[in-house]
Amino acid sequence: MTMEAYRYDDGSITYPGHPIGPDGSEPVETVDLSEFEAEVVTWTNSTATPPGVRQPNALAIVEFDVDGESVRAIGQLTTADVETGDTVRPVYVEELRDPEAGIKEPESQEWDGYRFEPV
Repeated sequence: MTMEAYRYDDGSITYPGHPIGPDGSEPVETVDLSEFEAEVVTWTNSTATPPGVRQPNALAIVEFDVDGESVRAIGQLTTADVETGDTVRPVYVEELRDPEAGIKEPESQEWDGYRFEPV
């Protein structure tokens, strides 16, 4: 699985990818952010989580530098032991939440994704 971002003609990169970029163009290629490290911009611990999501749930906004382009993402952390400015890397996990805990049929969506782990 990839952490797929889109690059556009003007060089900008968005995550998640969008069919139309900031300059109005269509994407020209994808970039796998899971191959990069990022810096923690800010983080928090959520104590009021949706069904099936761990409590507390450490979350961060992180910033990747991809060929001089800044790309931000939000996601779960592997630990709450982080500080603003720390370097993290995306790590794949099979279940970001318990598929049986929500109201949706487990087969109706994907449950895997990435968490950010301190380097």
